[in-house]
Amino acid sequence: MKATILHGTRDVRVEEVDDPTIQRPTDALVRVTAACVCGSDLWPYRGINEVKEPRRIGHEFVGIVEEVGSEVRSLRPGDFVIAPFLFSDNTCPHCQVGMQSACRHGGGYGGPDADGMMVDGGQGEYVRVPLADGTLVATREVPDDSLVPSLLTLSDVMGTGWHAAVAAGVREGDTVVVVGDGAVGLCGVIAASRMGAERVVAMSRHESRQKLATHFGATDIVSARGEEGEAAVMDLTEGVGADAVLECVGTGEAMTTAITVARPGATVGYVGVPHGVELPIGTMFRRNVGVGGGVAPVRQYLPQLRDDVLSGAMDPGAVFDLELPLSEVAEAYAAMDERRAIKSLVRP
Repeated sequence: MKATILHGTRDVRVEEVDDPTIQRPTDALVRVTAACVCGSDLWPYRGINEVKEPRRIGHEFVGIVEEVGSEVRSLRPGDFVIAPFLFSDNTCPHCQVGMQSACRHGGGYGGPDADGMMVDGGQGEYVRVPLADGTLVATREVPDDSLVPSLLTLSDVMGTGWHAAVAAGVREGDTVVVVGDGAVGLCGVIAASRMGAERVVAMSRHESRQKLATHFGATDIVSARGEEGEAAVMDLTEGVGADAVLECVGTGEAMTTAITVARPGATVGYVGVPHGVELPIGTMFRRNVGVGGGVAPVRQYLPQLRDDVLSGAMDPGAVFDLELPLSEVAEAYAAMDERRAIKSLVRP
């Protein structure tokens, strides 16, 4: 089959690899019908995270079940499934409290599992999914193709944006600030709006992303960054600050802004992969500002978000503004790297 291989800084190729097969009775073999490039994929693509040798890449995909192991009970061939960006058994003590991202027996795509067996990357034609019963979430029937982009967001960015809002404790009537205008931040705007926030302030410098944020429910846009952006938020809130803040970038500057614009007693929900972040504990202590979040347990939120998409209650698929065949995945990466695209969808 064809699969995406990251060789080094800005060097992504589509190559022939071995077809996956069922290795364990709890596996499922999924034919990928749509996948995408994640903002976190750009860290190794840009060389910020070191790539020591060529490796599979991609962790967001949807597709059709082709084959299941003998112990799989909840799925059958022909099912359309959404794959969370991590696999999990959904039964261990951590999973049982909603932290499937910390599953004792789980893991990620694109490398060997605990027993050394390859788990394919999501940006390819097929994926062997371990722990299929606990991981994959099916729809009752194969959805119309127009719904596929929105369902694909549920594998990561929509669930991650939702987790930021949950971690920040967004409540009805709140003023919420979203730091970051990538796909996760834009999905965070949807989440805050869906949770009843009265005011959603999106921090974005890019006109196309500002328009999409407004479409998703943002009531205010702040285009400035750093101290100027922080001052603008404080002006909008009459010096009070936000009831909840969603940090969806992962840089030190983004976290500083998030904590600065939070009102005393508020919580920053952070889901950006941290790079160079140091928390100002003294400031947080004096102002009673909390920080919560981390790797999103997407599997926990998937059934609810799936139903919201299928009912038409939300349409996060609009974050995809570029669609390409798998053969052009290098352009999918380059477009996001150069900020010519918010999020790239690829079709095998």
